[in-house]
Amino acid sequence: MVNRGVRLFPAPASGLVLLCVLLGAVRSYALELNLRDSENATCLYAKWQMNFQIQYETTSKNYKNVTVSDRGIATYKGSTCGDGKNGPRIAVQFDSGFSWTVNFTKAMTTYSIDSISFSYNTSNTAVFPEAKDKGVITVYDTVKIGIPLNNIFRCSSLSTLESNDVVHQYWGILVQAFVQNGTVSTKEFLCEKDKTATTAPIIHTTAPAPTATPTPKGKPEVGAYYVRENGTCLLANMGLQLNITQDKAVSVININPNMTDFTGSCHPQTALLRLNSSNINYLDFVFAVKNENRFYLKEVNVSLILGNGSVLSFTNSNLSYWDAPLGSSYMCNKEQTVAVSGAFQINTFDLRVQPFNVMEGKYSTAQECSLDDDTILIPIIVGAGLSGLIIVIVIAYLIGRRKSHAGYQTL
Repeated sequence: MVNRGVRLFPAPASGLVLLCVLLGAVRSYALELNLRDSENATCLYAKWQMNFQIQYETTSKNYKNVTVSDRGIATYKGSTCGDGKNGPRIAVQFDSGFSWTVNFTKAMTTYSIDSISFSYNTSNTAVFPEAKDKGVITVYDTVKIGIPLNNIFRCSSLSTLESNDVVHQYWGILVQAFVQNGTVSTKEFLCEKDKTATTAPIIHTTAPAPTATPTPKGKPEVGAYYVRENGTCLLANMGLQLNITQDKAVSVININPNMTDFTGSCHPQTALLRLNSSNINYLDFVFAVKNENRFYLKEVNVSLILGNGSVLSFTNSNLSYWDAPLGSSYMCNKEQTVAVSGAFQINTFDLRVQPFNVMEGKYSTAQECSLDDDTILIPIIVGAGLSGLIIVIVIAYLIGRRKSHAGYQTL
């Protein structure tokens, strides 16, 4: 086991931010754990999201970066309610050789995190190809952060933890250790980042609609994005325009691809494309496979830095956009709207995406959106032309009959 120091950035205003960092993770599908004791009563509840970015050295003395997450497939072996000697523990295992553990302790009127550790195995050649050093590496730290007993801790805002070669990202945290009487508390204890937010940090919705019409703005520049894991596994070309509604006022942001970084991850059933810039902590597009033969955009998560420095975040994991067969790409050149919530939507332009089965780094045959399908215009045009012709014939006939009747009356 290798023990390494941990550095947190930016520097937290208080220990609560560190707690926020240590309990969650930026990921697209939330992990949820409801631990029960021997009497089947809840003793610990946690829901969070997580993502780990790892840098490693290759045999050619270069450095590579990989992003790993549980992608909704995780086990909780070793998680426990605790006993008289040991406190509660959350233990998570995912993929091959990845594990994440948090230990809790209890004082008179508070509970706290005692330690956190993350382990990864560079012998996994599928994740760490050509790794110079092979074996299990563990980053570990001890902390003491107090939360009032019978309070559930919430930290929806994004926080980041750096442990030497590992960057942890965390958001969407809900946790309560030492649950009393088997009932999770409704009293929330917020992290500092959530306290300073000017609006609700996370907004969930399933059928959103904007409450105001966005102010028109020029068409955004089209960016080319990709994810590479043992070759290119995700391709995306799109112009992106963000529309935010606050107090009935609408702000429009065009994403500049030249000033935007991107990363992501690919898995058999899910794929993630993440964008970030100076004013975007993250903008996640999460794709999923359905019915084993089609893909679609399932989820969008975004965290925006407003002009006053506060953070505004939205998430929706019940979307159904950009549907196409596996082995193909999805294309929509016309402007298209992805409604994430009633206060946030994304307009896309010249869109083409392929999150699965990318061959030789190139797009496969595209399935076009209905907005681009001009074939439907042909019957409409023909029908309109025939209708117009019929109307002209009927009018001419009626005029002719009136003239004929007039002539008979004169005779």
